[in-house]
Amino acid sequence: MSLILLTVVVVHLPLLLMKLPLQSYDANFHIFFASHYVHHWFNPWNPKWYAGFSQTTYPPLTQQWVALVSRILGLDMAYMAVQFAAIVLLALGVYRFSLLWVSARAASIAALASVFLGSESFLVYSAGQLGTTCAAPIYLNALPFLFEWIRQGKWRSFLKASVLFTAAAAAHHATLLFGSFFFAVPVLVLVFLDRQDDERVSASAFVGRTAAIAVVVGAAIAVVLLPFWIALIHNPVTQAPIPHPSRANYILSPQWGLNYFIVPYGALILALPFIFIRGSMVTRLRPLLIGFWVAFMVGLGGTTPVGHILLGRAFDVLTMERFSYWATLLALPFVGLLASELIDRYRSWAVVSLTVAAALSCALAVSWATYRPADAEDFKVDTVALWLNRDGHDQYRYITLGFGNKIARLAVMTDASSVDGEWNSGRTLPELTQFGGGALTSSKYFNKAGLDALRAMLMHADHYGLKWVFVRDHYYDPLLSFAGWRQVDSLEDKTITVWSKDGVPPATPVNSAQMPPHWQGLMWGILPFGSSLLAILVIFIPERRRGMRRSNDSFSSDKLLAERMAS
Repeated sequence: MSLILLTVVVVHLPLLLMKLPLQSYDANFHIFFASHYVHHWFNPWNPKWYAGFSQTTYPPLTQQWVALVSRILGLDMAYMAVQFAAIVLLALGVYRFSLLWVSARAASIAALASVFLGSESFLVYSAGQLGTTCAAPIYLNALPFLFEWIRQGKWRSFLKASVLFTAAAAAHHATLLFGSFFFAVPVLVLVFLDRQDDERVSASAFVGRTAAIAVVVGAAIAVVLLPFWIALIHNPVTQAPIPHPSRANYILSPQWGLNYFIVPYGALILALPFIFIRGSMVTRLRPLLIGFWVAFMVGLGGTTPVGHILLGRAFDVLTMERFSYWATLLALPFVGLLASELIDRYRSWAVVSLTVAAALSCALAVSWATYRPADAEDFKVDTVALWLNRDGHDQYRYITLGFGNKIARLAVMTDASSVDGEWNSGRTLPELTQFGGGALTSSKYFNKAGLDALRAMLMHADHYGLKWVFVRDHYYDPLLSFAGWRQVDSLEDKTITVWSKDGVPPATPVNSAQMPPHWQGLMWGILPFGSSLLAILVIFIPERRRGMRRSNDSFSSDKLLAERMAS
């Protein structure tokens, strides 16, 4: 583990210190949420987007950690620090999870492979999905304790599994609602298959222990994330579906197949035949194979009908790259097993080949984030923020056109409110929800739906106190002129123009009925973050015996594994 953690430092720490993730899709979004917690830890109501929205619509744990660490490092470096901690936890989690399925040697190789995993680098440096990359490692570290509790009835394991599952849920809701099944169900099936070798796991004990931890964890998550569930019930996601390229057919759209399949999987594609052959041959590995196969198929987006069938309407809400990420994590025990056998057979040639394949997988994902960054336009929004912050301009609301992912960075730097934003589940304005367009700043990329949403918002500018439009893409100039707006200023050497509409009254609250009560703010500020502190404390409770206890016939070496396969 020392070598593996040192590899994490060597590979990822320089990239994070270079702030490479700041060019990803969602990094600035998470930093924006964290900036709110810096100033309003116990008030999740954020007036800066959508004329006001509640941040209880997104589990706060990772963003609260960014907010806390930013007191020392600043927001940008705090984001990097939390992301680095997630990468370290992933290596540890993959090792512990892999020990359930393969030998310690293969598990160590799997953990080392996680450092170079293409999907991990893709999410960190291109997608910027902080919640996903933090929640999954916590789940992986919780699963061995789930195994020990159901297999051996150890109360220490019950406690550790419960607090870790709760902390993972506080980090990301989609991983809770969908990803946890891909990981937990195979582990439960593994215990069921092994029950004949352990007298302590009768059918009644299996059912009772599974039900006990499910009830306790379910109740804990319900309480810790109660404001989230309340917000979801009061404002369910019923808006028109917003298209996303991860749901495309990768065969008909090979550019998206390259982005969402080739780059995340990398050299892991070469191991797919081994995964299916070995997983189908060894009974004990079949639950892991099935979990991988389902996640793999859903991660293919619209290439197959599996995603539509299994997810239903959620398919039009979720993005599919997270399923590919979970699939690669489930594949790592097989990768460790394959690498172990190759090294035994080919020695140094296998070591060199595997090292090159791993390095190329990681390099492809990192370079892809540089070659095709989400935030490709390198421009500053400082002058726009200064303009909004002076002369009472922040008494009115604004939108931007052609700013891309910079709208979150701008929102951090100004107190002015906007009717636009990047968190689709937080918006409730009818001008936005009735059309299938994303952020107004990128309206033209959503074709007619995006432009219709922009026209509707401009038409109702008086109602929202919308007086300012900052334009960096002059494609929108004719639309603004036709709607009665006029240019009043220019910024950044005339590359950004400021448009205004006469007679617009100052902004007033329009979504105050959706503002969470004070008691929800207290819960939101205490329980999710507190669950992570409790997990840190509980995880250090010493075990009576060092190491993970495994079944009497578990894999103790690759030789024993071969014997099991032969039988």
